[in-house]
This record gives sequence, C-alpha cells and structure tokens, in this order.
Amino acid sequence: MTADVLIENARYALMTDEDGASREHVSIAITDGVITSIGDPAPAHSVIDARGALVMPGLVNLHTHLPMTLLRGVAEDVDLQGFLERVWAEEARIMDADGVYAGAQLGAVEALLSGTTTALDMYFHPEAGHRAAVEAGLRHITGPVFFSFPGPDGLEWDERVRRARTWPQTLEEIGGPYVPPALMPHAAFTVGVDHLAEIVELASAHGAMITTHASENDRENADTVAATGMRPIGALDAAGVLECAPVLGHGVRLNATERQRIAQTGTSIAHCPGSNLKLGSGAADIVGYRQDGIGVGLGTDGCSSSNDLDMFAAMRLTANLARLVREDPAAISAREVVALATVEGARALGLEGRIGTIEVGKEADLVVLDLQAPHLLPVHDPYTSVVFSAGRGDVRDVIVAGSAVVRDREPTRVVLADVMERAAEVVGVER
Repeated sequence: MTADVLIENARYALMTDEDGASREHVSIAITDGVITSIGDPAPAHSVIDARGALVMPGLVNLHTHLPMTLLRGVAEDVDLQGFLERVWAEEARIMDADGVYAGAQLGAVEALLSGTTTALDMYFHPEAGHRAAVEAGLRHITGPVFFSFPGPDGLEWDERVRRARTWPQTLEEIGGPYVPPALMPHAAFTVGVDHLAEIVELASAHGAMITTHASENDRENADTVAATGMRPIGALDAAGVLECAPVLGHGVRLNATERQRIAQTGTSIAHCPGSNLKLGSGAADIVGYRQDGIGVGLGTDGCSSSNDLDMFAAMRLTANLARLVREDPAAISAREVVALATVEGARALGLEGRIGTIEVGKEADLVVLDLQAPHLLPVHDPYTSVVFSAGRGDVRDVIVAGSAVVRDREPTRVVLADVMERAAEVVGVER
C-alpha cells in the first residue's frame, strides 16, 4: 500500500507511546491523516526527509488567546489587574471581528511555525478567530466567551447564550481538523454563579468542554470572594463546573482542599509559567499538583502577557521553575515535561485517543525538528535536547491531521507576508 506521506529515516521519534518511549532511525507513514506505520521506509506519494532530524508529536497549547498577538507589548510592568485594565481598553479599539480574524491568523501562524499543532484559544468573536486559525492549518479549539456584563465585545447575556447554542453547527460549517465544541466563561469573578450554572447546562446539552481562568493570583481570589463569597474553585464547584472536568487556566494560588477537589473531578490545570512569572502572579507547584493526581498541561497565555506563543520556552520555564519551587534538580524530568506539552495537554482536552503521541492509528499531528545546529550537538538524550537546548527556530516541518502546514520553515496554507500586513494594518503600525 502506498502511503500519502512518509517521514523518512528520522534520527529520533519521541513519545511513541504514552510512557514516553523513543525510537531511533525510523520512518513514519501517514494515510488519510492517520499514522499507519512506524518502522522501515515504505512507498509514499510525498516524502519528508528527516535524516538528522527529530520527530515529535505536535505541541498542545492548553491556554492561550491567539488574537492578542495584536496587543503584544501594550501592558508592561503591571500585575494581572493592571494588565486587564490596559488590555480591555485597547481591545475595545481594535478587536472587532476583523481585528480578531487578523490577530488569530497571525497567532496561528506563529504557533505553527514554533511547533504547536493544537491550541485551546479563548477570545471574543470566536467564529472569526476559528475561521482564521483553521485557514492557517491549526487544530483550533475555541468557543463563545461569557461575561455576566457586556464585555469588550459588548454582548448581553442572552445573546451570548444564543450564540453558544449554535456553536457546534458553526464548527461544522467552518470545518478543519476535529476539535470538540467548547464554552469559555472568562472567570468566576466576571461570571456569576447562576450564569456559570447555565453554562454547565449548555455544555451538557451540546457535549461541550469548558475552560476558564481560575486562581491566577491572590488578588483574583480576593475579588472572587468579594463577588461571590467564595474563592474561585468554590464558586466553580458550586455552579457544577468542576463536574464537567474543565481546563482551568493558571491555577497558581490553590489551597490543599481545592487541589483535592480538582483531582477528584478530573479537572486539569493549564500551567502558564511565562505569563505567571512576567505578571508576578506566583509559581504554581505543578510537581505537587501531579502528586495530588491533578492533570497538568502547558500553555503560553496570550501575547499581551507572555509576549509570544513559544511552547519551547514554556517547556524550559516549566522544567526550571518546578526545580526551583521544589529546590530539587530531579523534581521533574525532561521526558515528563515533553509529555505535559503533548499527551497530557491532549488528555485534558479529551483528545488523547487522537493526538499527543506517535502511535499507529492516531492522527498525524507531528513536528520535524532540525538537529543540525551547534546548540543541538551532541544529543545524548533527545528529551533533554528538546527541553533545554532546542527552540522554535529549529522547527522545520509541521503536519496537522496528516497535512503539511509548514514546510522548510514556511507556512503552506497562507502567505506569511499577507498575514503580517493585515495584522499591521489593523493595529495601525509599521511592519
């Protein structure tokens, strides 16, 4: 049988099972978007030469705001609350549907060029953002955003609910790689408990996942207590959100009782070390979270707080921050960190049966990483090289659902210059 695509003679293939096994000098065949063999070369219509390269699963960005590429650098040297104040004002200026489309496409291209194949993306005008990201080739999970008041997008509650009811149909109309429908309440301090409960009913009716911000810093916890009489996890639990096994963005300031409840409900934490450090929010003890039985994946947050969408940077920060928090250089291994950025992120999204590892029968979301660079010589352990030496500039080819969306460091679905020009025009800046 002739495969559609063959990644030929990879020096290393990482995460060839959920335990993080690796293989050397193998070829990977792909047909109809699915991995059909891992082993010797086979006939194929298209061949990607991976000699001297490493193949790994595509990275899963478990918490981001892609259109915020257009807000890169507008809120510096402030904490979370100062950041929100500055950003919301700028969003009101440029983030209509056209702005979201331009920012999401720029973000999707940036993500793909740096090896991210799946992103859980919370932002306004989700239809525009999703269409832009899918056109670039990203596996893009988004959905209606909820505030109990007219947020920067100006929508009243009833209109938010109406759009949420039709979101699965919108996904089907836009197409692209498979993603689950998602509902995205901003946070427990901006969405009331009664409204959160209504979102839970919507999620149940439409088979949607839920993601929200939770306990990003101490001030958020205090603001939620002031608004609801409960800390964020308590408010989410009272509304039934935790029973939906949501993905919680950040989860920096959690107490022992909250951690226990998160673990009991199968809720996951999207750890965003770059954003948390930059905003001075704190350092989440993800090693402790995992010991408690909490699922943890990695995210970049948006470009207005972390300034880029670099999951390689997120991996390195995760490894070093965990070791600092624990004061233990063996607190987390490079292999574990790669798993957080791939299969554990997929698991949090309910996609571990489709993506996250390089296994026969899984969809082909893959990254070819060029090892031919001084900073990647020698490779004693490929996982260590990925986490502590490699960077997004080493990403050469990216495949999503079996389709090459980046070849030789260039996007294949969109014209990069056009994407950048459109984004610059929306913001009103020079390129």
